[in-house]
Amino acid sequence: MDIILLRTFVEVASTGSFAAAAKRLFVTQSAVSLRIQRLEEELGQPMFTRSKAGAELTPAGTEFERFAFGHIKLWEESKQQVAIPEGFTKSLIVGAEHSLWPRMGFRWLDAIREELPFLSIRAEVGTPERLTRYMIEGVVQTILVYTPQLRPGFQMEKVMEDELVMVASWPEPQLEDAKGRYLFVDWGPEFVHAHGVHLPQLSNPGLTFALGALSLDFLLNRKMAAYVPARAADQWIEAERLHLVPDAPRFPYPIYHVWRDDLDGESIAVARNTLNRIAQGLEVRQALVIDHLADISEEDEVGILSGSALPADDTSYPK
Repeated sequence: MDIILLRTFVEVASTGSFAAAAKRLFVTQSAVSLRIQRLEEELGQPMFTRSKAGAELTPAGTEFERFAFGHIKLWEESKQQVAIPEGFTKSLIVGAEHSLWPRMGFRWLDAIREELPFLSIRAEVGTPERLTRYMIEGVVQTILVYTPQLRPGFQMEKVMEDELVMVASWPEPQLEDAKGRYLFVDWGPEFVHAHGVHLPQLSNPGLTFALGALSLDFLLNRKMAAYVPARAADQWIEAERLHLVPDAPRFPYPIYHVWRDDLDGESIAVARNTLNRIAQGLEVRQALVIDHLADISEEDEVGILSGSALPADDTSYPK
């Protein structure tokens, strides 16, 4: 059976919409309709009930969904097995968001390779939605994301809190100095809301990046301030190319590790252990950054960007 038809079916089933599936597959809606029509003709059964509200699986479609996932998984596993280079016995495909590769993901791959030298590794990057879709299809086996989507057949654990802190590229910055030279980095809906509550004067500066930690490269070469991960900024703070902004609240942003539960035991055990070890080291470095922020701030605690006007006492860092 045509794997393209199966992937199209899975996208329509997961989104409940021909239009949404077309956007994910980067094809026209009419192309999606034609593919589903071909699939239904081959199977001799309607897979979806169409309506103005979208597309809903028929009983036959629900039954076929399990087969589709299994067939896609088998196809991807076959591709991986055929693609294993000479000298390697197994393969692992790892995905992560852009912001989680520098200072974390790359070190993770180094640690895995050191413990499993016979393991062939492929790395992918993408949004949480794209990486989750790859996981469902078996294209990727394990991912690092900020906003995980737990699906049947997935396992998940929290790795650490990524502390987002405000830094500036000029010496001795003050919070009131940031207006007019502030880069708003969009770290997701929770951050946007919390930022609007605590820092309304900086919430619409006219320059917004949805680039995560990649914004650091822009920041380093311009006289601007922005929120970035402490773990990514610490080397530049030490080099005095970036400077913490006193009294600017921090934003804890959890990082999650998600993997398919059919990943072989040895690979996932090594992946989890090495990732946790790297996270512990990053947390130590991160804590030093937060301690430094507390030392230069006037308040007794480093506040937290949250949905309410007051920081959560149980997670504030004392001086």
